[in-house]
Amino acid sequence: MGTGPTVAVYGAYGHTGRFVVARLRERGFVPLLSGRDAGTLAALASGSGLDARPAAVDDPAALDRALAGAAAVVNCAGPFATTAAPVIEAALRAGIPYVDVAAEIEANLDTFTHFTDRARAAGAVIVPAMAFYGGLGDLLVTAAMGDWTAADEAHVAYGLNGWHPTPGTRVAGAVSRQRRDGRRVRYANGRLEYRDDAMPGLTWPFPEPMGPRDVLGEFTMADVVTVPSHLAIPDVRTYMTVEAARDLSAPDTPAPTAADEHGRSAQTFLVDAVVRSGGAERRAVARGRDIYAVTAPLAVEAVDRILTGRTRTTGVASAGEIFDAADFLRALSSHLSVELRP
Repeated sequence: MGTGPTVAVYGAYGHTGRFVVARLRERGFVPLLSGRDAGTLAALASGSGLDARPAAVDDPAALDRALAGAAAVVNCAGPFATTAAPVIEAALRAGIPYVDVAAEIEANLDTFTHFTDRARAAGAVIVPAMAFYGGLGDLLVTAAMGDWTAADEAHVAYGLNGWHPTPGTRVAGAVSRQRRDGRRVRYANGRLEYRDDAMPGLTWPFPEPMGPRDVLGEFTMADVVTVPSHLAIPDVRTYMTVEAARDLSAPDTPAPTAADEHGRSAQTFLVDAVVRSGGAERRAVARGRDIYAVTAPLAVEAVDRILTGRTRTTGVASAGEIFDAADFLRALSSHLSVELRP
């Protein structure tokens, strides 16, 4: 059992939540398990020596009990359109930092819209999208920017060899599609644009050994919220390899399965972040394995830096704004290989 600070994990029994709990224990933290399903939570806690505190998101008193004594909370329970605001409210009442792993564009927008002023006034720390989508892309773009104070455009291309979505990913996607009435979204000309046309197809020049791959352009992820929240870049585009997009859209694609002793799947990824200003270009490339598993070290490193005062601001802030992006990425060297190409 760890002797470090206690960190509540809401949605601890979910696919990503389990990775977060394991990573917290590896780092010496004491996870406090919480979530909506009391039975599943009890089964997870059985024999672990960890405290389990079930709480529904529509029960503020239960959420307060769940966070009592915790130094921070990591919300891993989607859809975040439902869970983010109540857990943030509970974190504000408890006076503790809040981190989530939301990939939902609209949920992340809600967090910035509804909590920025309150969190800043309270000196609180709220970090949404501290995950593979949203957090990692933001860190890569910020690190690639270096000493630039503005850029014309940012591109984040996701080179996934496949994508076996979790049930939570499917539910979150359905909620997002419903909220935007089935339209797609992109970030251009300094704002979000909702469109009814098809996503464009193109070939993205991924670095070797992956090389050029067919991608869906404007396959928009949470980076269009996190990056513009603090960087002066009017056009932010994200792309997805067609193989991964096809897996995600197929209703019969199975959930990810463990392929090693850490529970990671065999999925591999390459994230290629490119920023352009005038005729100049800078690039940051990350390579790794399992988009769900790698979310855990991202979120736990964020918690550790918040609790040890290695932050640059308070309020609602994305990863690239609140942390030293290049240093943060270096700290993940056992989970990611990152290359900066100024």
